[in-house]
Amino acid sequence: MITIPGQLAIKTIHGRNGDFNVGRLETSIGEFVVKNAELDQYAEGKYEGDFVIAEIRPSTYTANGRMVIEIRALLGGMTLSNIDALSRDEAHRLSPQEVDPIDEEAQTPAPAAPKVPAKAKSRSLRDPLIDTTPFGRESAAPSPESSADADEALFGALWPLGDSVKLDATVDRRVLRQQRDRLGALGYEFAPLSQDWHRAQA
Repeated sequence: MITIPGQLAIKTIHGRNGDFNVGRLETSIGEFVVKNAELDQYAEGKYEGDFVIAEIRPSTYTANGRMVIEIRALLGGMTLSNIDALSRDEAHRLSPQEVDPIDEEAQTPAPAAPKVPAKAKSRSLRDPLIDTTPFGRESAAPSPESSADADEALFGALWPLGDSVKLDATVDRRVLRQQRDRLGALGYEFAPLSQDWHRAQA
């Protein structure tokens, strides 16, 4: 692990799994692509500070009939000191053709799901006596209690939420994005310098 000063340019891309961010870290030892999950909380822009690089490695993926090879840095942490807007040229340097890291992770083979006998599966699909409708589907809008239950399930150990919330970037990327979006809906704002969410003052 090394700590080195640099500038991280972050671009937001609108993908099929929701908005995600990609970064390009410029340092004195080189320029690296950064796709840490926690970047999805940040607004597009340029962030200066000290960056803890845990690993540097080549990475490949295929997209739109091309194979991309990039040098990727895995960040172990960062201390930010300044934030600026991205210029148009800087935004163009961060390709809009980037593959969502969720899709990259999906390309790695996952353990096989338990097999359901075809006979049982087809019977449940056509048997009118087997009700496959989820409970609660008939209620049009969630009650405040069910909404609070859903939030508790989403945030886990972070629930109940305080005035400031620091998300755990080691959770699944989809969950992190859901937490990010839900915090925004609940009136929280992300503070990049302290790297946590704060309840907006009325």
